[in-house]
Amino acid sequence: MIVSTYYPKIFYCDKLVLLHLLEESMENHNYENEGQFQRKMTSRHLFMLSLGGVIGTGLFLSSGYTIAQAGPLGVILSYLVGAVVVYLVMLSLGELAVAMPVTGSFHTYATKFISPGTGFTVAWLYWICWTVALGTEFLGAAMLMQRWFPSVPAWIFAAFFALVILGINALSVRSFAEAESVFSSIKVIAIFVFIILGLGAMFGLVSFEGHHEAIMFKHLTANGLFPNGGLAIVSVMLAVNYAFSGTELIGIAAGETDNPKEAVPRAIKTTIGRLVIFFVLTIVVLASLLPMKEAGVSSAPFVDVFDKMGIPFAADIMNFVILTAILSAGNSGLYASSRMLWSLANEGMLNKKLVTINKHGVPMTALLISMAGAVLSLFSSIYAADTVYLALVSIAGFAVVVVWLSIPMAQINFRKQWKLEHSEDELDYKTPFNPILPYITIVLLAISVLGIAWDSSQRAGLYFGIPFMIFCYLYHYLCFNKW
Repeated sequence: MIVSTYYPKIFYCDKLVLLHLLEESMENHNYENEGQFQRKMTSRHLFMLSLGGVIGTGLFLSSGYTIAQAGPLGVILSYLVGAVVVYLVMLSLGELAVAMPVTGSFHTYATKFISPGTGFTVAWLYWICWTVALGTEFLGAAMLMQRWFPSVPAWIFAAFFALVILGINALSVRSFAEAESVFSSIKVIAIFVFIILGLGAMFGLVSFEGHHEAIMFKHLTANGLFPNGGLAIVSVMLAVNYAFSGTELIGIAAGETDNPKEAVPRAIKTTIGRLVIFFVLTIVVLASLLPMKEAGVSSAPFVDVFDKMGIPFAADIMNFVILTAILSAGNSGLYASSRMLWSLANEGMLNKKLVTINKHGVPMTALLISMAGAVLSLFSSIYAADTVYLALVSIAGFAVVVVWLSIPMAQINFRKQWKLEHSEDELDYKTPFNPILPYITIVLLAISVLGIAWDSSQRAGLYFGIPFMIFCYLYHYLCFNKW
């Protein structure tokens, strides 16, 4: 047996992680006297986090773009495929998260069951993904507030929301979870109302553009089945996957949940239903009510639908809902990015100072650095929009798929190692049809990555994302002499 000098308390034998690691994984602290995370998230919190995590700004703001790119019927198929892919990813994540409910989640799994360099790369991709999103969320929230307070400078609102989100995360993990539960409730109610009223308008029960006409599904095929060709469906998969990002937060939150063996499977089992109801059904309603050309030029398709129904203050209502979605994304993003930074330090890949956790169970140093990254991203969007910010946004969009790709890969290797000394029946949660489903997941995610090449507006994700990954692997090898 060889004791590794790379990770504290981790042992390797012929490059296989010994399974006694699972017994220590509930704590997942590789340094002593640096504080402990507190398992204060309940099953309710995790359920609400998984429920609201899939309803982000991508659904409210990017749906018009995807309808125009892939066509109404094409975008529905894209979201259906996306929902299936996310569910397959969650099945793999579920097995890993229940067996090892650690705060580092897929970073830790990739490190242990693929390679240290892959874990390092996955962590930085995910951190950039969320910090870039954070900067844009604060600016977006400020711009929404200017609808009601046009005389107040945007930077004041951006600073205010940044401080609010920082304060919520700095108090405790429970304050983060409670705030996310409130945000999720508002988003779920808004989507539910939209679907009910939208279906009513489609069947002529609710007035639409002043008439009670059954529109049904005529807009879905008005321009042909796939007006922009079949490849357009593949090309929008990156945007669809980005809209679904947030579901993987269950894995990170499992490390601070009081009963992950029950909470994680429960959240995962409802994933496919939530995705179909809140995403696919919403897109069906939206694509059925808005003509393709109109959806493509609209920056607020949900507002357009409510306006056509004659609902008073539709724009203000949706402004509030989108503001809630943005704050929810910011809240989740700061939580996720701070834990990922902490995990890098915990695995010996960053300075030990980032490992410290205060008495409230918060990795404050990692939290502050993540917030600083978000602020720098915000400034780059203003002062270097065509250079630095373009690269960051491109990497962020690319990162979601790559991070998801690492999850089934890690699960396949984990199961192989588990079976060396254990039976599959001993697993509390098993990915079904292993390894067939994980391999199918890998293929589908690889196709969505390749699909980026067919969309000129997203192609920069490959141009910046792949070199960034190569840089991470090389940096890790030069620093730690490990791939």
